[in-house]
Amino acid sequence: MSNILNINDIKEILPHRYPFLLVDKVEIISPGKKVIGYKNVTINEPFFQGHFPEEPVMPGVLIVEAMAQTGAILVLSEEKFKGKTPYFVGLNKVKFRKKVVPGDILKMEVETIRMRSSMGVGKGKVYIDDKLAVEGELMFAIG
Repeated sequence: MSNILNINDIKEILPHRYPFLLVDKVEIISPGKKVIGYKNVTINEPFFQGHFPEEPVMPGVLIVEAMAQTGAILVLSEEKFKGKTPYFVGLNKVKFRKKVVPGDILKMEVETIRMRSSMGVGKGKVYIDDKLAVEGELMFAIG
Protein backbone atom coordinates (compact mmCIF):
# COMPACT_ATOMS: atom_id res chain seq x y z
CA MET A 1 0.00 0.00 0.00
CA SER A 2 1.36 3.44 -0.88
CA ASN A 3 1.41 6.30 1.61
CA ILE A 4 -1.23 8.15 -0.46
CA LEU A 5 -4.65 6.50 -0.31
CA ASN A 6 -7.42 7.39 -2.75
CA ILE A 7 -11.14 6.76 -2.25
CA ASN A 8 -10.91 3.13 -3.45
CA ASP A 9 -8.08 2.40 -0.99
CA ILE A 10 -10.07 4.07 1.79
CA LYS A 11 -13.11 1.89 1.03
CA GLU A 12 -10.91 -1.19 1.48
CA ILE A 13 -9.94 -0.02 4.99
CA LEU A 14 -13.01 1.75 6.42
CA PRO A 15 -16.43 0.10 6.73
CA HIS A 16 -18.16 3.48 6.10
CA ARG A 17 -20.03 4.13 2.84
CA TYR A 18 -21.94 6.97 1.18
CA PRO A 19 -23.46 9.13 2.51
CA PHE A 20 -21.42 8.64 5.68
CA LEU A 21 -17.93 8.26 4.23
CA LEU A 22 -16.44 11.69 4.93
CA VAL A 23 -12.84 11.32 3.72
CA ASP A 24 -11.74 11.66 0.08
CA LYS A 25 -7.98 11.16 0.27
CA VAL A 26 -5.40 10.26 2.92
CA GLU A 27 -1.66 10.50 3.29
CA ILE A 28 -0.09 8.32 5.95
CA ILE A 29 2.80 10.39 7.27
CA SER A 30 4.05 7.91 9.87
CA PRO A 31 2.40 4.44 10.06
CA GLY A 32 0.54 4.04 13.34
CA LYS A 33 1.47 7.58 14.38
CA LYS A 34 0.29 10.37 12.04
CA VAL A 35 -2.07 10.80 9.08
CA ILE A 36 -3.40 13.68 6.99
CA GLY A 37 -6.82 13.34 5.36
CA TYR A 38 -8.79 15.56 3.00
CA LYS A 39 -12.49 16.17 2.52
CA ASN A 40 -13.81 18.31 -0.33
CA VAL A 41 -17.00 19.89 1.00
CA THR A 42 -19.54 20.37 -1.79
CA ILE A 43 -23.04 21.85 -1.88
CA ASN A 44 -24.26 18.36 -2.92
CA GLU A 45 -23.69 16.96 0.60
CA PRO A 46 -27.08 15.65 1.80
CA PHE A 47 -26.90 17.46 5.17
CA PHE A 48 -26.84 20.90 3.50
CA GLN A 49 -30.51 20.50 2.51
CA GLY A 50 -31.51 21.09 6.11
CA HIS A 51 -28.44 22.65 7.78
CA PHE A 52 -29.20 25.41 6.88
CA PRO A 53 -31.13 25.97 3.62
CA GLU A 54 -30.38 29.72 3.47
CA GLU A 55 -26.84 29.47 4.89
CA PRO A 56 -25.30 26.00 4.40
CA VAL A 57 -22.94 25.06 7.24
CA MET A 58 -21.40 21.61 7.79
CA PRO A 59 -22.60 20.29 11.17
CA GLY A 60 -19.83 20.23 13.77
CA VAL A 61 -20.54 16.63 14.67
CA LEU A 62 -19.85 15.62 11.04
CA ILE A 63 -16.58 17.56 10.99
CA VAL A 64 -15.52 15.63 14.09
CA GLU A 65 -16.68 12.39 12.42
CA ALA A 66 -14.56 13.18 9.33
CA MET A 67 -11.57 13.75 11.60
CA ALA A 68 -12.28 10.47 13.41
CA GLN A 69 -12.58 8.55 10.13
CA THR A 70 -9.18 9.94 9.14
CA GLY A 71 -7.72 8.65 12.40
CA ALA A 72 -9.48 5.31 11.97
CA ILE A 73 -7.79 4.84 8.60
CA LEU A 74 -4.43 5.26 10.33
CA VAL A 75 -5.23 2.59 12.93
CA LEU A 76 -7.08 0.18 10.61
CA SER A 77 -4.24 0.24 8.09
CA GLU A 78 -2.13 -1.65 10.64
CA GLU A 79 -2.10 -5.38 9.95
CA LYS A 80 -3.41 -6.37 13.42
CA PHE A 81 -6.54 -4.22 12.97
CA LYS A 82 -7.37 -4.98 9.31
CA GLY A 83 -11.08 -5.72 8.84
CA LYS A 84 -12.03 -4.42 12.29
CA THR A 85 -14.59 -1.75 13.14
CA PRO A 86 -13.66 1.55 14.80
CA TYR A 87 -15.93 2.95 17.53
CA PHE A 88 -15.99 6.34 19.23
CA VAL A 89 -15.80 6.08 23.01
CA GLY A 90 -15.30 9.74 23.87
CA LEU A 91 -14.28 13.25 22.95
CA ASN A 92 -12.27 15.82 24.91
CA LYS A 93 -11.33 19.43 24.43
CA VAL A 94 -13.18 19.80 21.12
CA LYS A 95 -13.23 23.41 19.94
CA PHE A 96 -14.87 24.83 16.82
CA ARG A 97 -13.01 27.90 15.58
CA LYS A 98 -14.28 28.40 12.01
CA LYS A 99 -17.46 27.33 10.23
CA VAL A 100 -17.22 24.93 7.30
CA VAL A 101 -19.15 25.81 4.15
CA PRO A 102 -19.49 24.42 0.61
CA GLY A 103 -16.26 24.86 -1.34
CA ASP A 104 -14.01 24.35 1.68
CA ILE A 105 -11.33 21.67 1.60
CA LEU A 106 -10.79 20.17 5.03
CA LYS A 107 -7.23 19.16 5.83
CA MET A 108 -7.45 16.82 8.80
CA GLU A 109 -4.31 15.95 10.78
CA VAL A 110 -4.61 13.15 13.31
CA GLU A 111 -1.87 11.67 15.44
CA THR A 112 -1.99 8.82 17.92
CA ILE A 113 -1.35 9.93 21.49
CA ARG A 114 -1.89 6.58 23.24
CA MET A 115 -2.67 3.07 22.08
CA ARG A 116 -3.25 0.14 24.42
CA SER A 117 -4.48 -3.14 23.07
CA SER A 118 -7.60 -2.15 21.11
CA MET A 119 -8.21 1.22 22.81
CA GLY A 120 -6.58 4.53 21.98
CA VAL A 121 -6.56 8.30 21.98
CA GLY A 122 -5.82 10.54 19.02
CA LYS A 123 -5.37 14.27 18.71
CA GLY A 124 -6.95 15.85 15.68
CA LYS A 125 -6.87 19.21 13.98
CA VAL A 126 -8.89 20.37 10.98
CA TYR A 127 -7.63 23.21 8.82
CA ILE A 128 -9.22 25.27 6.06
CA ASP A 129 -6.67 27.24 4.03
CA ASP A 130 -4.07 26.71 6.80
CA LYS A 131 -6.44 28.23 9.39
CA LEU A 132 -7.41 26.04 12.35
CA ALA A 133 -11.14 25.26 12.15
CA VAL A 134 -11.59 22.41 14.68
CA GLU A 135 -9.41 20.58 17.18
CA GLY A 136 -9.91 17.94 19.83
CA GLU A 137 -9.01 14.59 21.32
CA LEU A 138 -10.73 11.45 20.06
CA MET A 139 -11.02 8.30 22.19
CA PHE A 140 -11.72 5.09 20.28
CA ALA A 141 -12.03 1.33 20.51
CA ILE A 142 -11.37 -1.21 17.77
CA GLY A 143 -13.87 -4.08 17.73
